[in-house]
Amino acid sequence: MSASKAIEDYLKCIYKLEDPQVQNKGVHTSAIASRLGVAQASVSNMIKKLSDQDFVKYEPYYGVSLTDSGRQVALQMIRRHRVIEQYLVERLNYSWDEVDEEAEVLEHAVSDKLVNAMWLALGEPSHDPHGSPIPDADGLITPQNLVPLTELEETKPAKLARIKNRSPEELRYLSSIGLAMGVELIVQSKAPFNGPLMLEVAGRCHALDYRMACALMVEAESEL
Repeated sequence: MSASKAIEDYLKCIYKLEDPQVQNKGVHTSAIASRLGVAQASVSNMIKKLSDQDFVKYEPYYGVSLTDSGRQVALQMIRRHRVIEQYLVERLNYSWDEVDEEAEVLEHAVSDKLVNAMWLALGEPSHDPHGSPIPDADGLITPQNLVPLTELEETKPAKLARIKNRSPEELRYLSSIGLAMGVELIVQSKAPFNGPLMLEVAGRCHALDYRMACALMVEAESEL
């Protein structure tokens, strides 16, 4: 059964909100509503529809979880999105803050055949411009051994490997201080109580908000 744009968006959202580290707990409908910017009642109605089509399972006090068919659709959409983003950057000279909005539109319009052709033309990339892994044609994702910047030891060099879910404005700011995939960085100090971090990039220090630092995933020097 083919899925509508709304169904595809919901399944992709649920997949991204799932936490594999938390056992026996699904995704709360309130989290879905917040991520998609829709009313709680709209989410409840869609979850019933998704459940009727065997894309999700829902249990009170547990939450929403994807079925095998739901996860397959979600991974298909994530693959499309990330391949398109990489293509826009490598072949059409888009910057990393411009690609998400374009890919959100295009991922629903392109075929898997076209996406696979784009992926092959790019040399079978494993990651998108933000460092997020691209599922292969079978929906498999290579695990990443990364840690949030907030967990990096002070004065220990690391390389930026992934940026999770940042707005175009935030991505432009990160670019302005010299951050890009593979760039070396050092946390010089961390303020207590989830305060800002002092981050060194290319010999210059910048204060970085704790919330944003949580979204920067790095590969420590000992793991490179």
